[in-house]
Amino acid sequence: MTIDTCKFAGQKAIVRVDFNVPLDENGKITDDTRIRGALPTLKKVLDEGGALIIMSHMGKPKGKVNAKFSLSQIVDAVSEKLGVPVQFAPDCAKAGEAAAALKAGEVLLLENLRFYPEEEGKPVGIDKADPAFDEAKKAMKESQKEFSKTLASYADIYINDAFGTAHRKHASTAVIADYFDADHKMLGYLMEKEVQAVDNVLSNIKRPFTAIMGGSKVSTKIGIIENLMDKVDNLILCGGMTYTFAKAMGGTVGTSICEEDKLDLALSIMEKAKAKGVNLVLGVDCVAADSFSNDANTQVVPAGNIPEGWEGLDAGPETRELFAKAIEDAKTILWNGPAGVFEFDNFTAGSRAVADAIAKATANGAFSLIGGGDSVACINKFGMADQVSYISTGGGALLEAIEGKVLPGIAAIKG
Repeated sequence: MTIDTCKFAGQKAIVRVDFNVPLDENGKITDDTRIRGALPTLKKVLDEGGALIIMSHMGKPKGKVNAKFSLSQIVDAVSEKLGVPVQFAPDCAKAGEAAAALKAGEVLLLENLRFYPEEEGKPVGIDKADPAFDEAKKAMKESQKEFSKTLASYADIYINDAFGTAHRKHASTAVIADYFDADHKMLGYLMEKEVQAVDNVLSNIKRPFTAIMGGSKVSTKIGIIENLMDKVDNLILCGGMTYTFAKAMGGTVGTSICEEDKLDLALSIMEKAKAKGVNLVLGVDCVAADSFSNDANTQVVPAGNIPEGWEGLDAGPETRELFAKAIEDAKTILWNGPAGVFEFDNFTAGSRAVADAIAKATANGAFSLIGGGDSVACINKFGMADQVSYISTGGGALLEAIEGKVLPGIAAIKG
């Protein structure tokens, strides 16, 4: 069953969304992208005469009630966006009466799912090393099933539209689906778009395919890098991980971030790329700074010849040209991770060069997918979100999908 073929009239639908939105100190939303992203799915249910139950997590309350993470703070914002009053259930596991009373066109928002440890399914207050941990874990799995069953009892139909949590086997993202048959569970519009975007990058590749992987550590991206080696024509490695490669090749990196225990791994990645005919693009120069600060003194130096007491904080001008060349001719582009410390305005040039090249390629017909928190923040900072094909809402979920892993939130519905 898909959201387009389902008939919602007279039905109650429970929808898992990702309303984990950033709030300021007064509890006001500072970025409502995630709420806007879920609107097509939520409005589809309402427009067709269904009743709507919305559930989400917020923050990391670790299985305890915490007012700082209460979804009561966003009720007015959700009401405004949906154009209908939103009722609030102050306890997500005791909302049976409120759900049963819902009429067509009415909306109920449940309190933060993670106020219950059963949502994440992890035993609370017991260490993994404790001999009793396995028993506690087993008991928690049973409790998680009961919690999921309770949530499922509120509705006739289950929709998962929270791609950001699709890589977690939580009660509301995966286990709940067991209590609905194939005709009464489906992906929402946002999830469908995310799945399609990943498919475009991994299965429906138009060549040349360029992937840009940034980030401070090569160790956190190794699974993705290895999976991409069999798919890409050009692989750009940038950001902090650059200096691990520079050191592995015998260079000096000053006080730059560097994983000393991953030098062999860096060399093996270079060898694999060569063996597979992948054009591996690494930085040749960098903007080095004498302190980790926007106001630091800077100099452009070779990436493998950074003076003592200096650290690389951005891609240098030659490197930016190399990156742009590998991006501009591409027909499929994946960007995860900035090319420098873009949070500092004086160190945005590398990331901006990447963004500009992606925008240019996209204008020439390439499919470009931007994902991972920092890349998204980066493209938004430059005001270029409308110049790329797709921006993913899921950081960890997107990376695991690109690694080729099965996402529990999708498997629970699609099998």
